[in-house]
Amino acid sequence: MEVFARRPEITTSADDALKRVAATLEAELKDVEARIAKQASVFDPAIEGYVAYAMGSRGKRLRPLVALLSGGATGPITSAHSDLAVIVELIHVATLVHDDIIDEAERRRAQPTVNARWGNSLSVLLGDCLFAHALNLATSFENVEITRGIARAAREVCSGEIIQTQRRFDLHLGIADYLRIIGMKTGSLFAVAAEFGAALSEADPGTIAVFREFGMKFGTAYQVYDDCLDLAGDERTTGKTLGTDLRKGKLTLPILMLLGAAPAAERERLSDLILEGRTEEIGELLTNSSRGNALHASIDAGQRMIRDAQMSLDSVPATSHLESLVELGGALTAMLDQLR
Repeated sequence: MEVFARRPEITTSADDALKRVAATLEAELKDVEARIAKQASVFDPAIEGYVAYAMGSRGKRLRPLVALLSGGATGPITSAHSDLAVIVELIHVATLVHDDIIDEAERRRAQPTVNARWGNSLSVLLGDCLFAHALNLATSFENVEITRGIARAAREVCSGEIIQTQRRFDLHLGIADYLRIIGMKTGSLFAVAAEFGAALSEADPGTIAVFREFGMKFGTAYQVYDDCLDLAGDERTTGKTLGTDLRKGKLTLPILMLLGAAPAAERERLSDLILEGRTEEIGELLTNSSRGNALHASIDAGQRMIRDAQMSLDSVPATSHLESLVELGGALTAMLDQLR
C-alpha cells in the first residue's frame, strides 16, 4: 500500500503551509464560512450583533480543517461534514469567549475581546448561548452517537478548564497533570473533529479510532504551541493579549520544565518568581541554555507530539486529503519552530 511521507520537512513558512492545506478545501471552507456567518441570524435580534461579533473575526479554523480533511481522507466530503465543522468551531469560539473573561484579555484576533467591549456578565451569557446553540445543531445528525460524542467533548473542554483553574499557582502540578488537562480542554475537540469526520464518511471502526488518536495528539500539540506562544510571542503579530497564563497562575509546559530542571537549592527562588508573576525575569530564565532552555525543550516536545500524530496515520490508505492532513501537522511544526 502506497503512503505519503509522514514527516514533511520545514521548507516554507507556517502561513504558506496553512494556505496550501486550505487551498485543497477552498469550496468546502467557503461553504463552512457562509454557514458560520448565518448562525447569528438564528438568535434573537437583540443579541444577534454580539454573536456576529464573536464569530466574525476569523481564526485559523484548524478544527474545521481537521473535520473536513478527515472526512475527505476516508470518503467524499458531504454537507454533514460541513455541519460538523461549524459545530466544532462554535464550541471553540464559546471557549474563547469564556477564556478571555478568565484571563481578563483585551485583544483577540486583532480586535477587542467581547468582555473588553461589553463586560463579563454579557460575555459569560454569550459563551453559554454559543455552547447551547452548537449542541442544538449537533442533534441534527442521524447517528445519535455523534451527537453524544460532541456533547461529551464539550463537557471535557469545560472540565479541563475547571481543573486548570483549580490548579492555578499549584507548584506541585506535574507534567503528566498538565498533559491530562490540555488533552481535555483542547485535544478532545480536535479528537471529535477528526473522529466524526471519518465516522460521517462511514469509515470502519479501526480507522475512526486512528483519526481520533490523530486529533487528540494534534490538538494537544497545538495547546503546547499556544502555551509557548503566550510566553514567547509578539502581541503585535498575534493580535491577542499574551502573558496571561503566568499572571493568572497557569503553569504551562515551559514553566514546568524550568522548575523540573532547577536544582533543589534554586527551586524555591523560582517558585517565588512564579507566584509573584515576575514575567520578565522568568522569560529570561526560560531561554537560558545553562538551565536547559525550557522554552526550546517545550517546543521540541510539541514537535514530537506532532510527529506521533502524523505517524498514527500510517495505516490509512493514501489520498490527497490525507496528505493535506499530514501537511497540517507540518504547518504546526513550523509554527512552533518560529518561537525559537
